Amino acid sequence: MSVSSLPFFCFIGLVTSQLRAEPTIAAQDPKKINRNAPAESSVTFSSVHVDGPYIAMTFDDGPSATLTPKLLDILAAHHIKATFFVIGENVVQHPEVVARAAREGHEIGNHSWSHPNFGKMSDDGVRSQVQRTDDAIKGATGARPTLLRPPYGSITARQKRWIHDQFGYQIILWDVDPYDWKRPGPSVVRNRILKETQPGSIVLSHDIHPGTIEAMPSTFDALEAKGFRFVTVSELIRMAVPQPSPPSPRTHGSVPATITPSPSTSIVPPPVPSPSG
Repeated sequence: MSVSSLPFFCFIGLVTSQLRAEPTIAAQDPKKINRNAPAESSVTFSSVHVDGPYIAMTFDDGPSATLTPKLLDILAAHHIKATFFVIGENVVQHPEVVARAAREGHEIGNHSWSHPNFGKMSDDGVRSQVQRTDDAIKGATGARPTLLRPPYGSITARQKRWIHDQFGYQIILWDVDPYDWKRPGPSVVRNRILKETQPGSIVLSHDIHPGTIEAMPSTFDALEAKGFRFVTVSELIRMAVPQPSPPSPRTHGSVPATITPSPSTSIVPPPVPSPSG
């Protein structure tokens, strides 16, 4: 080999070496990838994409010693199963009401111990709120809850992840809010629910306001007349079906839309907490 040809072969060897090194440089450290981290869409729900007229009625802030039993009577008369997001302090005061609700087939969810704003609290403070209520529900019903509704709908993405990891909870928000906590009157509560509810809705109300309880018989009648069928939140989530994707611009109007592999779930709550919940 002549001396003059050496630079050419050195150049070829350098290029080959760089090409072989590229995959190693581009590869990510597997330790930095949390493959078990739950996807947002599998943890948080404000509504569910379902194939049918199914909805979930939810009631927050109880139990009330007088109003919740009245609501349970109404639900029984209509053969409706609902989901109650209870306050731990109230569970301890009225365990028999929560026990009755569970015995009659209603779902019991965690709504904190004393209704604080989770988004403004430390992890230890939130953990205490959740754990104490979890224990209170277990003591009243014999079973631990699987759902959590944060007060005011206020919760950070990081809190959702560690609460799901530590407690196994799904985070439940809502897409129908009659603002019954403002006590606008039974007819207004009913009309707002009727106007906003659609298949897959999670309807928010509170079983601590007399007007809400008064509104429920006619609300249930009207929802049933529209063809809606009532299930618990967990049942609604199990009914989730894939949601069609929007058609591609190149095939618009020529072929059916494809189906996404995961169910449609909730939208992350707005930064400003809702006064409801």
